[in-house]
Amino acid sequence: MATLADVADGDPYVELSREQWRDLRRNTPLTLTEAELRELRGVHDPIDLSEVTDVYLPLTRLLNLHFTGSRQRGAAVGAFLGEHDAPPPYVLGIAGSVAVGKSTTARLLHALLARWPEHPRVDLITTDSFLHPNKVLEERGIMHRKGFPESYDRRALVGFVADVKAGRPSVEAPVYSHLEYDIVPGATHVVDRPDILIVEGLNVLQPAPPDALAVYDYFDFSIYVDARMEDIRTWYVERFHKLRRTAFADPKSYFRHIAALSHEEATTFAENVWRDINERNLVENIAPTRERAGLILHKGSDHSVTHVRLRRT
Repeated sequence: MATLADVADGDPYVELSREQWRDLRRNTPLTLTEAELRELRGVHDPIDLSEVTDVYLPLTRLLNLHFTGSRQRGAAVGAFLGEHDAPPPYVLGIAGSVAVGKSTTARLLHALLARWPEHPRVDLITTDSFLHPNKVLEERGIMHRKGFPESYDRRALVGFVADVKAGRPSVEAPVYSHLEYDIVPGATHVVDRPDILIVEGLNVLQPAPPDALAVYDYFDFSIYVDARMEDIRTWYVERFHKLRRTAFADPKSYFRHIAALSHEEATTFAENVWRDINERNLVENIAPTRERAGLILHKGSDHSVTHVRLRRT
């Protein structure tokens, strides 16, 4: 367990057990029902209301305090400059591996934060919306590296978040279809001056190239969802099998051919995809950004959060 002495010795994080973290909920009410939670769960994610109570309610309390402090700092700068504009949106980044549960975390926080009276307008965007279309990836010969940093339109993503942060109205983002595994031509998601914007994706904590800005530079706070690689691999394969029986069976699915594979063939296919793509991306690009996060949620093999690391400096 990290202490203030550890921080002084160079560790910027304080580590809290699940029990210590749970106690920081204080009087934060549970505003989510079991039926609503079922709608928010990811594929093969067994999260229950006890996880929401123990982990996510303290987290929303922390974020609400941080949001309030950010607004106060912004108002102080505005008063100094003699400006009276509306405060800029608070931007929250959520990162982590494929299959670790970051999308469920993002959806949960979207629902819970929107129920705080201080910030009723909360929007969520995923960086999948800024993947290059499959046609572009194929032309560049990097279809097999989909999800790696070079597969995204980084300039468009940074420009989108910069526009939202600047308070511009009706900022448009592309729409990505997981069913069709591609950008939907002509479709857009409009973000119109929210109180909070959640940006979720694999590489949102990546540093910027020289002489440029990264999406991370616009974050007010960031979260990394963490777990042992062996556990994430298991979750990925299990999720793959569930998708094979459900979404992949849809005639419109990009992966419809996989639905016809035997269990053994599908397992081999999933393990190869994990080894050659997702594990490489995690090791080379995603995990190295973990220590840039303001908070790290660490999951055990049963998907539940076992401890939390909170940056103090």
